[in-house]
Amino acid sequence: MQDWYQTAFELIDMRSFSNLWYWIALAVVWSTSSHWVLGVPFDVVTRAKRQGGPAELDLQDLVRVNVNRLLYISGTAGLWILAFGCFMLTTLALLGFVYRVEFAQAVFLLAMPMSLVFALSIRTAHKIHDADGADLYRTLQVHRLTVQIIGMVSIFVTAFWGMWQNMSLGVL
Repeated sequence: MQDWYQTAFELIDMRSFSNLWYWIALAVVWSTSSHWVLGVPFDVVTRAKRQGGPAELDLQDLVRVNVNRLLYISGTAGLWILAFGCFMLTTLALLGFVYRVEFAQAVFLLAMPMSLVFALSIRTAHKIHDADGADLYRTLQVHRLTVQIIGMVSIFVTAFWGMWQNMSLGVL
């Protein structure tokens, strides 16, 4: 039984920043979050903008449902979500950067920017609660661009922190 664990831990590097799976997860998280704008696939937004008619009605329905969902969640449990999120981010930051737990650093570098995206989504949901037409398209495009910028900065910071960690620990 011991040989199986040893083989598994040799095969799967349990350090976060030298693990290929962490970088795949980072790429998937950011590509998914930039594709789904307020819970609506961005291809639906572009199709509605190009074609109009039924595609535009579909977009407005999807946006209405998702915006109402976000606003309901933030209105009823927003304070609890904020408190728990701040607690978790503080715990991860302390474990990662004070106590030097690499896994906590890796999770923090994923969770902190995603919490910014969540806050931005709530703000955008409030902004477009009653929007439609060109104003709706513009707001969704700006939201997507902002999420992509947050993602690029996050990937940049995570990559440099990960390289620093790997070089300082002598792992190539």
